Amino acid sequence: MSRGLNKVMIIGHLGRDPEMRYTPSGRPVTTFNVATNRTWNSSNGERHTETEWFNIVAWGNLAEICKQYLSKGQRIYVEGRLQTRHWEDSDGNKHSSTEIVASEMIMLSDRQNSNHSSEDFEVEEDEFPF
Repeated sequence: MSRGLNKVMIIGHLGRDPEMRYTPSGRPVTTFNVATNRTWNSSNGERHTETEWFNIVAWGNLAEICKQYLSKGQRIYVEGRLQTRHWEDSDGNKHSSTEIVASEMIMLSDRQNSNHSSEDFEVEEDEFPF
C-alpha cells in the first residue's frame, strides 16, 4: 500500500493578531495569516520580491497557545498540512479556500520586538511553554 504526504513548512511574519473562537462543542480554533517573501534576480540582474500570504488554522491547545503568545508582525515557523474547504454562499455562489492546518508553531521573534529578525534574539527552548 502506498502512502501520501501532505506536509507544509513556512517561515514568515504574522499579518494580523490571531483570532480565537470556539466550535459549538467548545473546541478552540485560532486563525491568523502569515506572509512569506521570495526574492530572485531576473536574467538581466534586476532583483524581484514576491509576497505570498497563507491562512493558518490551529486547533485545541495549539490554538490557545497561538492566541496567547502571537501578535502581528512576529516572525514564526508553522508546520502542518494543506486543506481546501468548499462552500456555497446564500446567493448560490461557490467558494473555496486553501489553508494550512497547523500541527506545530515556533516563535522566531519575541512579541515585544516583532519587527526584528530572529538573528537579533537568543532563543532558548526553556522560554516556551510548549
